[in-house]
Amino acid sequence: MYNRRHFLAGATLAGLAAPAIVRAQGILRDFPFKLGVAAGDPASDGFVIWTRLAPEPMERHGGMPLTNVPVEWEVASDSGFRTIAAKGTELARPELGHSVHVEVAGLQPDRPYYYRFTAAGERSLRGRARTLPAPGTKVEALKFGVAGCQHFESGFYGAYRHLAREDLAFVYHYGDFIYEYQQNYLYDSGLPIFPVRRYDHRALIDLTDFRGAYAQTLMDIDQQAVRSAHAVLSTIDDHEVVNDWVSDVDNWSLELPGNDPDAAPPEVFMLKKQAAMQAWYEHMPVRRALLPRGGMVALNREFRYGDLMAMQLLDTRQYRDDQPCEDGFKPACPEVFAKDAQVLGRAQEDWLNRNLAKGGATWNALAQQVTMMSLDRRRKPDEPKKIVNLDSWAGYEAPRERMLARLSGLDNCIVLTGDEHQNFCGDLVLKDKIVGAEFVATSISSGGDGSDKRNGTDDFLKLNPELKFANDQRGYLVCDVNREAWQTHFMVVDKVTTPVNNLSKRATGVVENRVAGIKMA
Repeated sequence: MYNRRHFLAGATLAGLAAPAIVRAQGILRDFPFKLGVAAGDPASDGFVIWTRLAPEPMERHGGMPLTNVPVEWEVASDSGFRTIAAKGTELARPELGHSVHVEVAGLQPDRPYYYRFTAAGERSLRGRARTLPAPGTKVEALKFGVAGCQHFESGFYGAYRHLAREDLAFVYHYGDFIYEYQQNYLYDSGLPIFPVRRYDHRALIDLTDFRGAYAQTLMDIDQQAVRSAHAVLSTIDDHEVVNDWVSDVDNWSLELPGNDPDAAPPEVFMLKKQAAMQAWYEHMPVRRALLPRGGMVALNREFRYGDLMAMQLLDTRQYRDDQPCEDGFKPACPEVFAKDAQVLGRAQEDWLNRNLAKGGATWNALAQQVTMMSLDRRRKPDEPKKIVNLDSWAGYEAPRERMLARLSGLDNCIVLTGDEHQNFCGDLVLKDKIVGAEFVATSISSGGDGSDKRNGTDDFLKLNPELKFANDQRGYLVCDVNREAWQTHFMVVDKVTTPVNNLSKRATGVVENRVAGIKMA
C-alpha cells in the first residue's frame, strides 16, 4: 500500500546525496541538446521556450533513461546573458519524450530576448525571440515570415538559413513539418530521381515512429537555425498524421491498392492520430493548452500585434467533413455544394466570428492551411470541365461562401495559406465583389527544385482572373505590414537538391489599406 510513510521516504531520498542535476551527468551518454531549441506562441510579456533532451535522437526514448531529468533555463535581455530576466528549472519527463515547454512570463513587451538551457552539465544552443507589443498599443510596422511543407527527402532546408537571417517578429509555420512516408523515387519534370536524403522510417505507425521522424528532421542544422532565430507560431496540416486526413477519416490508407472501406476504421485511425498529435506537441514550442487530450489539440488561437494586426490561427483538419467526390483534383460533384458541410466546425467558426467582431486592428489575418480561392485547376486546353482541388475550401462551397460573406463585412482581410507547394496570390471574390486577399506560400523543400512556372501556367492564369501570380519554386514569404499597405514578398531559392542555395525576391503582392484587390509590385 502506498501511504504517507512511503511518500516521505521517497521525498527524502530524492533530496539526499548529490543534486539531481549532478546525478544526471552520469546517466546521459552524449550531448543532450542535439535537437536544438525553439521559442513560440509569443505574448506581450513572454513566450514559450522549448527543447528536448535526446543524446541519441534516433534511438528509442532518444537515448534517455526513463526518469525525470531537471533542466535549468535562463532568459536574458542580452546575448551574453549578463542581465538575466527570468530563470528556473523544469523537469524533462519521459512520458513526453523528455521535452521541455517553459511558459516564460513577466518580460517587457516588443523587444528581443535570448534564452538557453542547461542539463547534465551541458549547455544548449542559444535562442532568440521577440515579445509582442502590448495589446492595443499603436504600432506602425510589422514584418514576419510564413513557411512550411518541408519533405525531408525532397530537398535540403537551405531556405531556412536565409529565413533565419531575416529581421522578423515571428514566423508562422502552416504545417507539414514532417511527412509520414518514405519514397523510393521522386519526380522532376516527370522523370524519376532518387531522394536527396532518406527518412529512416518506411511509414509512421506509433509514437516511437513519429518521434523518430521529428528527431531526424530537427537534427538538420538549418532547421535548428531558423527555430533558434525566431519565435514560431506552429500548427499542423495533413502530413503530420497522414496525407489528406480530416476529422477521423484516414483517406490515404483507403486509397492504397487492395484496401476496402473497412481498411482504416475511425477508431483505429484515431489511435494513430493520438500518437501523431503527442509527437507533434513534444517537438513544438507551444503552450500546455495545446497538450493533446483524447487525440485532439486545441490548435485555433488568436495573436494580436498591438493595434496593427489581429491574426487568427485556424485548424482546417480536425473538424472538417470528409472530402466530397472521393477527394482529389476533379470536377465538382453535388456534395461540393452540400449546405451542411463543415470546414472549421461550428464551434471554431463561432469562435472565429467572435474574434473578428472585436475589431481594433488595421489588418485582419487568417492563418490557415488550405487554399480558400476556388481555382480552376485545368492546365491543358482540351480539359472540358472546371477541375477543383477537393482538399481545399473549393470542395466545400457552403462554408467557403459563409467565410467570404463574413470577410465582406470587414476591412483589410488577408488569408495566409500553404499546402500547395507553389506560390500563389489572388483576390477572394464573392458574387463579383472582392472581399479579401489570399497569399499562398510555397514549400521549403516539398516538390524538389521546381521551376519558375509549371507546365500550363499561362492557361491556368487565364482561367482564373482573380489569380495574380503563380510560381513553382521553393522558399518562403515575408509579410511587410504597415498602416498604409500590406506587402507580401515571395522569396525563392534556386535549388533544394544541394545544401547551399541562392535566395532572390521573385515577386511582391501589395494590398493597400481599404482598397480591395492585390496589385503586383
